[in-house]
Amino acid sequence: MLCALFEMKTLCCSSAPSTLIGHVHGSSFSNSALALPFLKTSSFSKASTKLRVGVTKASVAVEQQTQQTKVALIRIGTRGSPLALAQAYETRDKLMASHSELAEEGAIQIVIIKTTGDKILSQPLADIGGKGLFTKEIDEALLNSEIDIAVHSMKDVPTYLPDGTILPCNLEREDVRDAFISLSATSLADLPSGSVVGTASLRRKSQILHRYPSLTVQENFRGNVQTRLRKLNEGVVQATLLALAGLKRLNMTENVTSTLSIDDMLPAVAQGAIGIACRSNDDKMAEYIASLNHEETRLAVVCERAFLTTLDGSCRTPIAGYACRNEDGNCLFRGLVASPDGTRVLETSRVGPYAVEDMIEMGKDAGKELLSRAGPGFFSS
Repeated sequence: MLCALFEMKTLCCSSAPSTLIGHVHGSSFSNSALALPFLKTSSFSKASTKLRVGVTKASVAVEQQTQQTKVALIRIGTRGSPLALAQAYETRDKLMASHSELAEEGAIQIVIIKTTGDKILSQPLADIGGKGLFTKEIDEALLNSEIDIAVHSMKDVPTYLPDGTILPCNLEREDVRDAFISLSATSLADLPSGSVVGTASLRRKSQILHRYPSLTVQENFRGNVQTRLRKLNEGVVQATLLALAGLKRLNMTENVTSTLSIDDMLPAVAQGAIGIACRSNDDKMAEYIASLNHEETRLAVVCERAFLTTLDGSCRTPIAGYACRNEDGNCLFRGLVASPDGTRVLETSRVGPYAVEDMIEMGKDAGKELLSRAGPGFFSS
């Protein structure tokens, strides 16, 4: 058995009853993909201060075995980034806590699958095919029975699912807001004219430029959380925005300078939500993951994705949508579309019963309204 130890901040399987198997289409997984630095800072810093690029703290054993001593009951497929692994381990831990047979040694394996989106970092997502780039290879592994369940960031999941798969489970949603991170400013409003903000998200870009047209947005600011923070530390940009949910799951909130309100930056559809898929004919896996489902989150995601589907949204389209339960127990949905340059932003909202059919209809209706108001050519401006 070959065993390589890597440093990561939140993921520890040295004593965990599961095995981590790395592979890319049958070949061994690159060890270096997990050896990533991250940035730490205890508070907002002035321009002369650098974020500390440190070594992560907990060990993860990546094991490649020619012969398994025990056949795993569940093989969890995931991307190999630290955040994707954090989400896979969260899923594993919940399965272990809910099902005693899964708490046994070797009952769960985590299988790393490198996706096209992970391999091609030099181009914007919109230029190489959009969000399905982070799920396609994992879906294929699921359909080929190389894995039993797939763990996804829901905002990466296309509005269609491959034939033969279902996604019956969403874990409880994390904080949906975006985090502002900078070495030289406390907020977007505090950045001097001409400052460069790095983001690969057209949703963030359009909302930033709509409110702060004097700023410059560097597109294709891609890479995992650690990579983007390292670029910020190196002065490539003066600020960046990251999903607060991911920073929380990585225990990296010490890097956050400030948090943007929903009013200032409406989140991406399904931001902060984890989805778990299985084969449609695998009743046992469906039963396992259904036990983890957080229904309030699932209904919110269904509402937001109905909105996105109506708009036929992709990575080429600045779209934001967020559904939540209001103080009256009803669903409050807010949706937004914008021109890529941020010169036009259209918003709408709906309130209705927190029930699946009502929420689907709310999302669709909001999408139809914004399509009508936007008119032809809106998204190409």
